[in-house]
Amino acid sequence: MINSGDTTFVMVSAALVLLMTPGLAMFYGGMVRGKNVLGTIMQSFILIGLVSLEWIYIGYSMSFGPDIGGFVGSLAWFGLNTVTSAPSPVYATTIPQTVFMIYQCMFAVITPALITGAFAERMRFGPFLIFSLIWVLLVYNPVCHWIWGDGGWLAARGVKDFAGGLVVHLTSGAAALASVMVIGPRKGHGHAKFVPHNLPMTLLGTGLLWFGWFGFNSGSALAANGVAATAFIATHLAGMTGMIMWTAMEWMVNGKPTTLGAASGAIAGLATVTPAAGFITANSAIIIGLVAGCACYLAVNFKNKIGFDDSLDVVGIHGLGGLMGTIMLGVFATRAVNAAGADGLLAGNASFLSTQIFGAVVVLVYAFVVSFILLKVLDVTIGLRVTEEIETQGLDLGLHSETAYTT
Repeated sequence: MINSGDTTFVMVSAALVLLMTPGLAMFYGGMVRGKNVLGTIMQSFILIGLVSLEWIYIGYSMSFGPDIGGFVGSLAWFGLNTVTSAPSPVYATTIPQTVFMIYQCMFAVITPALITGAFAERMRFGPFLIFSLIWVLLVYNPVCHWIWGDGGWLAARGVKDFAGGLVVHLTSGAAALASVMVIGPRKGHGHAKFVPHNLPMTLLGTGLLWFGWFGFNSGSALAANGVAATAFIATHLAGMTGMIMWTAMEWMVNGKPTTLGAASGAIAGLATVTPAAGFITANSAIIIGLVAGCACYLAVNFKNKIGFDDSLDVVGIHGLGGLMGTIMLGVFATRAVNAAGADGLLAGNASFLSTQIFGAVVVLVYAFVVSFILLKVLDVTIGLRVTEEIETQGLDLGLHSETAYTT
C-alpha cells in the first residue's frame, strides 16, 4: 500500500541526488585549470541526459528487472513496460514503482560522472560519451543487479551495500584507475604545476554534494523511518570527521591546513560511510570518517609521489573510500540498528566481514577489467585523447568553442 510520507520522502531524496551531479560538476570544475572548466563541467551535466535515457529504456530493466541467472535483469521492462505508479511487490513496497525507478536513476547518473575526475583535462568528448554509455551497460547495471536487484548473486551471498559503496564508489574508482592507466598523464605532468583555478567553486560543489548526500544515503532506506534517520546522522558525522582528520593530517605534515584539503576530507568521509550508513551506530560512523580522512589523505599523497595522474583524486577518495567502507561495514554492522542488516565482526559475526571482503574483491576486479578492456578498445579504434594542440589550448575552446571567463 502506498504511504504518502514515504513517497514524498523518496521523491525529495531523488531530487537531492540529482543535485549531486551539478554539485560534482562544480567540485571538479573548480579544481581544473581555467581553460578546462567548462569542458569538465559539461562532462557531468551531459550525463544527466545520456544516462537518464539509457535508464528509462534499458538500465532500469537490466538492474532491477526479472533476474537472469543472478547476473543481470532481463529487458522485460524495456521502456518502463509494466512499470507503473503501483508499488512493486519486491522493491520499496510503500511507494510507487515509478518513484523507486527515478530515485535509482539518479544513482546511475552520478556514477559515471565520478569517473570523469580521473581523466580531467585530456579526453575527447565523443569517445567520452561512447565510453560512458557502454560502461553503464556493462558495469553499472550488472553490478547494481548483483547487489540490489531481486535475485542478484552477491545479495544472495549476503553482501550488503546500503547506498552505493560498491555499486557507485568502488565501480567508479576502479574505472578511474583503468582510465588513468590507458589514457596516461596530462602534458607536463610531473614538471608543470596544475593548480586549482577556483577553489570557492570547489567548496560550493562540496556543500552541494554534502547536502545531496543526505538524499543519497538516508533516502536509500526508501521510507521515512528510523533507518533513514540513522543513515542521515551517520552521513553527517562521517563527512564531518573526514574533513577534520584530513585537515589535521595536512596541517601536521605540511604546516598549513587548506580549503581543498577540508573539501577532500569531507568527500572522503561521505563516500566511505555510504555502504554502511543505514547499518551502523553514530560512534561507528565517526570512526569510519576518521579512518577515511587519514587513509584517503595518505593515498592521495602516495599518488603524487609515484607520479600517477588521477587528476582529481577519484581513485584515492571514491575508489578507496568505497572499498574501505564496504569492509568496515563488515566490522561495525549491527542488527540493533537495522534488523534487515547483519551483525558484523564486533557483534560476534566474523563471517560477515569475510563476505564483505569477497564482495569488494569481486566488484573491484570486474569493474577494473571490463573498464580497462573497454577503454583500450576505444583508444585503439577511435582514440580517447585530445590532440596536443587542444590540450595546450584547453578543452573549453578546443572542444566547445567557449570560455568560462572573459579578460
